[in-house]
Amino acid sequence: MRNLDFELVRTLDDEGNLLNGVTIDLSEVELLELYEKMLMTRLFDERAFRLQRQGRIGTYPPYKGQEAAQVGSVFNLEKGDWLFPYGRDLAACFTFGKDMKSALLYAMGHKDGSKVSEDTNIFPLAIMIPPQIPQAVGAAWASKLRGEDRVALATIGDGGTSKGDFHEGMNMAAVYKAPAIFLCQNNQWAISVPIEKQMATDTVVQKAIAYGMEGVRVDGNDVLAVYQVTKEAIKRARNGEGPTFIEALTYRVGPHTTSDDPTRYRKETEAEKWKQRDPIELYKKFLIKQGLWSEEQDAKMTENIKEMINTAVKEAEATTKTRLIDIFDHVYQLPTDDLMKQKQSVESEFLISQ
Repeated sequence: MRNLDFELVRTLDDEGNLLNGVTIDLSEVELLELYEKMLMTRLFDERAFRLQRQGRIGTYPPYKGQEAAQVGSVFNLEKGDWLFPYGRDLAACFTFGKDMKSALLYAMGHKDGSKVSEDTNIFPLAIMIPPQIPQAVGAAWASKLRGEDRVALATIGDGGTSKGDFHEGMNMAAVYKAPAIFLCQNNQWAISVPIEKQMATDTVVQKAIAYGMEGVRVDGNDVLAVYQVTKEAIKRARNGEGPTFIEALTYRVGPHTTSDDPTRYRKETEAEKWKQRDPIELYKKFLIKQGLWSEEQDAKMTENIKEMINTAVKEAEATTKTRLIDIFDHVYQLPTDDLMKQKQSVESEFLISQ
């Protein structure tokens, strides 16, 4: 029987010091870029939460506390690779090239909310759980069949591992050695259901054994550790060694969405405990101790990012709103007969109301 114990990969202690024997293969520029992306995504998340409370965007799923898992993993992707995010993964999308304006439009229900540049392969955010897994496998397998040097990174929450799509996708990826990486952000809660009531296994990552694929467990609040294990997984995928399943141990410090009240099902002392290893504060400590950063630089960067967010908000709110009739042109490339009938019905109602 295989050993079910998976070492938790870490690079930093609680004070931001490199652990013994750990080496970093990133340049100073790359180290600072990691931090900038984490800080930008955090500030956007906090602003988006306030915008929802003001009634300026729709329901929003905050990801505060999960920035290291998302930014650290996607930081390894190259142009031409694929990202298949789940609904809480805007930090991952921003890191791979999505702009803030389109993210806000998405939250406003705009038809262009999922648009990205033509050379950026980001699948639309998966709100249903978890259709992006088999879709990512399909993209990865197609890339392999075409002889392309591309990988597909799919992200998922711990709750998503309880769904059939997850198991079917994992099995197919392993059988066909698809160049795919599955990143599970184990944030401890599937809406109001704690991890211990979701599965009988001690860890999420041990599920990899059943499918015959590589499994890694990493501290999801340690951006350097996430970066390193994902880099190795991507290298294996590109070399034809098959998929990897990564469990990033982290925590959702906020609500599941802005329509959720986490105080009804969990103790706030639990969230406070995880805040002590906040991914951004932990990494900032590291950078300061390395002589690469200062509080003064941090304040200036924060101000610049907030200005960028303000601009994105103004541009999104100035964009012409989507009409119901516009939606029908954004479902299928070639509309079905049923879709055309529905569109004609809406057109008739629109003309009558004029």
